[in-house]
Amino acid sequence: MRVCLRRNAIRVVAGLGAVALVLSCQRAPERPASPPAPPAPPAPAGLAAAPLRVAPEFASAPFDQPREALIPPGWSIAVWARMPKPRLAAWAPDGALLVSVPSAGQVARLEPGGPGAEPARSTLLDGLDEPHGLAFAGDELYVAESDQIDVYTYRDGAATNRRTLVAGLPNAKSPDLRGAYAHALKSVVVAADGTVYFSIGSTGNISAEDRDADPPRATIMRVPPGGGRAEPFAVGVRNGTGLAIAPDGAVWTAVNNRDNVADPRTGEVYMAYVNDHPPESVARLTPGRDLGWPYCNPDGGPAGLPLIPDEQTNPDNSRLDCAALPPIEQSLGAHAAPLGMSFVTGVLPEPYASGALVGVHGSWNREPPREPQVAFFPWRDGELGDAQTLVGGFQYADGSRWGRPVAAVAGPDGAIYITDDYADAIYRLAPPGR
Repeated sequence: MRVCLRRNAIRVVAGLGAVALVLSCQRAPERPASPPAPPAPPAPAGLAAAPLRVAPEFASAPFDQPREALIPPGWSIAVWARMPKPRLAAWAPDGALLVSVPSAGQVARLEPGGPGAEPARSTLLDGLDEPHGLAFAGDELYVAESDQIDVYTYRDGAATNRRTLVAGLPNAKSPDLRGAYAHALKSVVVAADGTVYFSIGSTGNISAEDRDADPPRATIMRVPPGGGRAEPFAVGVRNGTGLAIAPDGAVWTAVNNRDNVADPRTGEVYMAYVNDHPPESVARLTPGRDLGWPYCNPDGGPAGLPLIPDEQTNPDNSRLDCAALPPIEQSLGAHAAPLGMSFVTGVLPEPYASGALVGVHGSWNREPPREPQVAFFPWRDGELGDAQTLVGGFQYADGSRWGRPVAAVAGPDGAIYITDDYADAIYRLAPPGR
């Protein structure tokens, strides 16, 4: 049952005074001043340190002191907008950037201004239950709330005519879960033929009962073109927040895998093993595919990872035959926390012309912490190559951070727009001349 009221789409059309009022109400509270920046780690191969450009109106913490990002040489990066806790993003047909803000129950609309100008921001949708995933199919906007998937008609900068595609999805308000839901946020994508795919995360770290729930959790679900009953498309997907359609139409997911796994050689949990196990899965999905969770974990990498039995949930391989499952196509380091995923084709210069962008949030339970970054996987002949860092530098050598990317999407201007819910910012990453 819904406990918050849905309000109609909001579009700011009043005078400058009203616009200023709306924007000031939505700005994040002022942060305390940032401490001095510690030394930065070495730059990955192919990247160079570049100053993060920050306009005076955006220069509150963490941008109250100079920051540097690691980006391809000759590229530039700037703070394009500040807003509280931006998550996933999608470009609308009218050239506006839509950004989900699940913590506020909102979807924001940012209309680009001229070169170097702050975008005009308004609230497109409000009063939603943790809206997260956003996707377009023509003028139809799909919004993944924590408890349902909705479709809106998007025209003239407004979202109207709400229809619920799937209702009754599990979240922390579900009576049977009694508030215990660690991965309630959902993602959504739409294939060229109108098929809708959305994620349902697991309730916990190794909650095996999720596989038998109705609807099953730890899944990627599929709704056929034109609507109909949602059915599992892939299972054993602990938290497939990264969800994207590849250039060849295949569905890919980037998965947050389990924490605190035991070493199968000893049966014990200790940091030296947990630090690098299991890797985060980046997988191409096919109907009925099982990624193994919570009984099997990917091992090795970075590509073609076999699945091995989980020592705590499947020590004798009797719950699920891990060797019978196909290898995981690609990976990121353990606890990297991949979030938003998108594909780019023909937007960026080589060697980034075709591939997948993944916002990597960075670890919370690893020593030293896994660095946040925007990762790039090159796309060749229907496969993703090994990950490389496109944007780094968010973490210092001592493990402290000034930013944590969530998602990266290509804009109509040929730049990449990156959301960061830690720094309350959206960055614009631009190749030379853009």
